[in-house]
Amino acid sequence: MVDNTLFSVNESNLTMRIQQAEVYLKEFENEVKRANGAGGLFRSREDALSRIKILNEFAPDDPRVKDLFERARNCVIGATGNFTDVTDDMTVYLVNEQKLKDMYCEKSEKAWNALVEQYRDRLLEKVFPAPDVMEVSQEELNGRYVILDEVRYPMNQFMGVTGEYIWVGKRSSGMYFVKIDSRKWLGPYEAVKRYRRLVDSTMTEVEEWTVLGEITDVTMEQPEAGEKKVGPPVYAAVVEPVALYVPGHVLGIYDKDRETSGYFEGEDEVAAIKDSWYTVKEVPEDVTPERLVEIFRQAIKEKNYDLYTDCIQPERRQNPTQESLMLYYWDLHQERFHGEYVHAEVVPDATKITVVKGYSDESGLDAYFLSKEDQQAIAERYGEKVEYASVQTVAYDSNGKQLGSPVRRNLIRTNGGRWYVRDYEIRF
Repeated sequence: MVDNTLFSVNESNLTMRIQQAEVYLKEFENEVKRANGAGGLFRSREDALSRIKILNEFAPDDPRVKDLFERARNCVIGATGNFTDVTDDMTVYLVNEQKLKDMYCEKSEKAWNALVEQYRDRLLEKVFPAPDVMEVSQEELNGRYVILDEVRYPMNQFMGVTGEYIWVGKRSSGMYFVKIDSRKWLGPYEAVKRYRRLVDSTMTEVEEWTVLGEITDVTMEQPEAGEKKVGPPVYAAVVEPVALYVPGHVLGIYDKDRETSGYFEGEDEVAAIKDSWYTVKEVPEDVTPERLVEIFRQAIKEKNYDLYTDCIQPERRQNPTQESLMLYYWDLHQERFHGEYVHAEVVPDATKITVVKGYSDESGLDAYFLSKEDQQAIAERYGEKVEYASVQTVAYDSNGKQLGSPVRRNLIRTNGGRWYVRDYEIRF
């Protein structure tokens, strides 16, 4: 903060002080311009405003000071960032998702209770202390079931001699080893991940699971994650999962007959439920770059993964690695539309289309001198035509405040065909 001791003003130095203040104001103006509607910290803000404040208090009627004051006022307004009115149609996806979450929470709870009842006669009456496998025969344990709470994964994961496990319990009260290197764990686990992607993006990575499992073996392992294991080995019952439950969210169930080896309760119904909420269901062949970005945004907000992939350039979704990347960025987009912004608007007049390969008459002058046949012959010699479109979007939070500067997303079109999103990874 500049004060009168550092920036003294009098009649003899007024012109010089105005010129000095304008230097800082210009830098402040440039910072605001570069932010392009985004709020934030501006390095020249205080230097410019405090000097103009002193000038305005000394010479409020000077036209030059009035001009500086008005420019500074505009900068202060611009530095607060742009705002928009957040309407219900922008956030209806959050309302629909909450309905879906509540519905699946109820479905999962009912299914879990029914599952527990189904295995009631074969459940161990007391989980802890765990059966002492040195005293209880394996025949007595095999075929019995157990419900384990607070199964910490990946925190308690370890690789043993006989397989990969999660240890549950304590040395003092006995342990169980939950086997996680088979489809009985991986099937339900992947089902829960699908639930998170398709239903409930707000569910964070699960760290504590409730597991219904069958005791299938007894083994001795050192339940430590590191390569150098220093603790004594432990004899424990091996538990193979039947179902993984995340209370308040989802139930994942093992099913050996399914291609995915598991499903979450109600998974077969989720597509039909969500279909009625979709505002867009397909990409038109004649879609404009701006409309494609809007459809891409809606696909993410409404959790329409099929539409999301259909927006993306086919060459970027051809193999398992690319599919895995699409899922990874799908998760990131979901997090952003729930934790950072609630909407993103396309800036229509900011779109730029560039021909990067092939013949182009962007100026229109060639057409003045050449016939269509001439232009077609030239285009054939040039070969494949590839166009890029750069579409600008602005994101807003739940209060309607612009977040960050506008972002450009690149699209591609080949030989006048349909537009596709190239860089689907970037944020809105």
